[in-house]
This record gives sequence, C-alpha cells and structure tokens, in this order.
Amino acid sequence: MTAHDRAALASATRVVVKVGSSSISGEAAWRIPVIVEALAAAHARGAEVLLVSSGAIATGMPYLQLDARPNDLATQQAAAAVGQNVLVYRYQEALRPFEIVAGQVLLTASDMEDPTHRSNARRAIERLLGLRILPIINENDTVATHEIRFGDNDRLAALVARLVGADALVLLSDIVALYTRPPDEPGAEPIDVIAADDDLSGYAFGSKVVNSVGTGGAATKASAARLASSAGIGVLVTSADRVADALAGAPIGTWFVPSDERPPATGAVATLGG
Repeated sequence: MTAHDRAALASATRVVVKVGSSSISGEAAWRIPVIVEALAAAHARGAEVLLVSSGAIATGMPYLQLDARPNDLATQQAAAAVGQNVLVYRYQEALRPFEIVAGQVLLTASDMEDPTHRSNARRAIERLLGLRILPIINENDTVATHEIRFGDNDRLAALVARLVGADALVLLSDIVALYTRPPDEPGAEPIDVIAADDDLSGYAFGSKVVNSVGTGGAATKASAARLASSAGIGVLVTSADRVADALAGAPIGTWFVPSDERPPATGAVATLGG
C-alpha cells in the first residue's frame, strides 16, 4: 500500500527509515533509543520496518583515538570495522526491551548493480522481515572504495526502498524540513510538499557536506527522495528528533508525492549513475 500522503505513514505496511551519522554518533548517541522506540511502535502495529543507518566510521573514530574523520581509505575502513560492531550493539541493546532482534545487512554499490548480488540481498532482507527481524542496513565501508561508493546513505536508502518495494521512505536529518535555500539564509522558506513533476532546479539546497562526520546534506536528500518517489514510493524528509511523529503520520517535514508509475518489486533498481 503506497503512502500517497504523510498521514498514510501511520498505516504503511513496509517503511524504510534512514538516519545519518550526525544524528546518532558521538554526543548524539543518546538519540539511538529514541529512534528505536519509534521504530518499535511501528513494528508493534505490524509494520515491516527497515533501518538504513550511517555512523560506522564516526562511531569507530574514538576507539582509534581519532578527533576527526580520517581522509585515507585504509583508516576509514579500519574505523568502520570497529564502529559497525559497536553501532549494531547499541541498536540491539535499545531494541532488547521491545523483544525485537536486529539483523545486520552490509551492502556495496556493486551489490546493487550486480543482478545476482541484488537478488540475494533482496531475498535475505525479505526473509528477515518475514521472521519479524529488523534489518539494519549500512554501506559496507570496510570493503568499499572511493570509486564504487554509494556516495551517501540517502541514496542507499532510496535504492533499498526500491529494492524491497517499500510503501514509504523516511529520511531523517538535522532540520525539520527542506528549505527553498539553506535555512540560515534570508528568504529561506520550508517546503511542505514536492509533487512528482516539480522542477527542483529552483531550490538552492546548499552544499553536500554539512558536518564533520556525515557526508550527506539537503541536496543529497532531495536527490534520493526524487529517486524513490519516481518509483512510486512516498518520501518524508524531516528531523531525527521528530521520528515518532513522522511514523505516526503527523503533518511535518517535506513530503515528496510518489509517482503513479510504480514498478513491481522484482529487485531491479536504478544504477548508481541513473
């Protein structure tokens, strides 16, 4: 059942939620139980929930005694190897009171482009959902290279939503909605709804890198939202602090209206360049 408007999120059958590094790593780690509580509420009403979570590198940095995100690939991979383990542990501990088990799924860009790997990933995720396991999906930073990365987990979340035929995608950010220009600039106005055929070229969404630990931003969220909505998946962009309201169908954030063209969930997805 495709969510055609925000209110339908309250009854959506299959929802993908994406959260970025800055929302759940470092001093923001306190937010993990808050997000998990909202996911558990949707899970309790019978929804199938998938979480795409960034944060492996940022979570691993303190264990490698790093004060800033490393620039070299090998150290990024090492930080991810340590951080992914800690990150999933934190999610599982937060899920324990709700008696929900997490299942880790790590993907690379090549996995989504290779038909066999893509089919295997979809089959594994479908089985996890059938067992009422909550898949926690991230890019496999330990083996990914600069040349074959997704670029950001907003795009990964959109591709996962298309892969599993989700009813809706929720992209959590640091602000409650997208704005017509960076919100700290004069004349910036929050955007309530973006129709499937709206031209986004008139919006100045700002730079891609918005903090010291994440790689996403308003522009990447808009691009990912359009990628999902073009496949008939409704997308909400809002603040991580409003995740419970978002999944309850509250009138918040920026809603990308899904296209009427909804391809079957056969595992075929757009390539990274498309």
